[in-house]
Amino acid sequence: MNRKQQIEQLEANSAPWDIIIIGGGATGLGAAVDAAARGYRTILFEQADFAKGTSSRSTKLVHGGVRYLQQGNIKLVMDALKERGILKQNAPHLVKNQSFIVPNYKWWEGPYYGLGLKVYDWMSGSLGLGTSAWLSTEEVLELAPTLDTEGLRGGVLYHDGQFDDARLAINLAQTAVEQNGVILNYFKVTGLLKTQDKMAGVQVKDEVTGKTYEVQGKVVINATGVFSDAVQQMDDAQKPTSIAPSQGIHVVLDKEFLPGEAAIMIPHTDDGRVLFAVPWHQKIIVGTTDTSVDHISDEPIAQEDEIQFILEHAARYLTKDPTREDVKSIFAGLRPLVKSTAKKTAEISRDHSILVSDSGLVSILGGKWTTYRKMAADVINIAAVQGALAYKEPVTKDLAIHGAMPTTDYSTADYYYGTDKAGIEKLVAGQPELGVLLHPSLPYNKATIIWAVQEEMCMTIEDALSRRTRALLLDAKAAIEAAPLVAALMAAAMNQGADWIQEQLTTFYAIANNYLPEKAKSEL
Repeated sequence: MNRKQQIEQLEANSAPWDIIIIGGGATGLGAAVDAAARGYRTILFEQADFAKGTSSRSTKLVHGGVRYLQQGNIKLVMDALKERGILKQNAPHLVKNQSFIVPNYKWWEGPYYGLGLKVYDWMSGSLGLGTSAWLSTEEVLELAPTLDTEGLRGGVLYHDGQFDDARLAINLAQTAVEQNGVILNYFKVTGLLKTQDKMAGVQVKDEVTGKTYEVQGKVVINATGVFSDAVQQMDDAQKPTSIAPSQGIHVVLDKEFLPGEAAIMIPHTDDGRVLFAVPWHQKIIVGTTDTSVDHISDEPIAQEDEIQFILEHAARYLTKDPTREDVKSIFAGLRPLVKSTAKKTAEISRDHSILVSDSGLVSILGGKWTTYRKMAADVINIAAVQGALAYKEPVTKDLAIHGAMPTTDYSTADYYYGTDKAGIEKLVAGQPELGVLLHPSLPYNKATIIWAVQEEMCMTIEDALSRRTRALLLDAKAAIEAAPLVAALMAAAMNQGADWIQEQLTTFYAIANNYLPEKAKSEL
């Protein structure tokens, strides 16, 4: 996947595209794969990097949603469980079976959650990942030895999916390119083109070169997540807002806080959300929160009370209370929830909605990572009608995602490359010095950076350390310390000079500083 080649395809095209997609997160990339795989001439524009926003900041779960089952949203759970199974089949290098424990501290929790999770098993059908089971106190502590033992009455074991969100986004972009789609990051849509008040295309600017384009299309899809209202109001300045953004944060801890392979699910926190502690890339992710926000940013920042909320809740269930000094990274994301009459954003459904404006702009709102493929099929079905395109059946149910290969060992840092792993190994074989780690506390070598530049449209240090590798999310301090080396590697691969390096480092440090706990910030 090469950005220069993608731009050449954009510039070589003179006829209107069948489908133009704005937004390179889970929804937009999924739609691009679906449309291109059906044979529609498809182009996607992302104003920053793929999955720069919400889609790289999830709890890393591919799940039906136990919380939605509690809320009675049976259809969403059924759809999500089906999609969970399909995604595991199509991207086995990224999605794995994750066991979860619901610890029981009250007498009624065992039968209540146990029966509920049996229903969850039944709803999974043939695409289930495993059978739930009641556990004794001893069995719970064998799987999760650091759980607080005081009052522990056993637990319930169930299975769900776990994945790497940003890596799936990159692989979806690659899949779309392989299906003859054109996919471009750092291309900002600056305006919408209309003919007789009907949508006719977009104005875009290459944020790297400053060059502008007018791109004609038969239908335009707005898949910009939390930025959806801005695009809708670009179409109609009087359009009321339709997104109720909610912020969720996650805290990353060392594996010692939960040394087993099982994750923990706390079904009810003080604000009514589910709290997870999930093993991920040899760390533990704990989250999430639910905070209504007014300001939408591509770099949301964790609030002090959110951090304290997670640390306090984690301390209730773990034998060792995590402190600020134990935090390796803190990351925040915004949920693009569709407005409703719910009193709290935690109660707003994660169902998706599709709107078609008077001019023909197709906007897809809401949803969640797990159901991205179904969302894509739904929006392309509507877009095909809106653009008067010949109808073609979706084919993504059985379409392997780039890199797909059977995977059993998820403990290595490079497992998520799948079939691309051989390419990285070839780089190291040709230049053994590329096998050197970027930092003693990070599991990534120099070759992963060269590969990201050459094959994954990696344009900035932040792209490399946040989404091509996951260094910034796993250990922010180590990522900051590795940044000069990464900058030098990228500059050499991209024929950039000292000015580019300095500009990149300044930008990255400003972003990465917000991933650090306060104590670490003061030490930099």
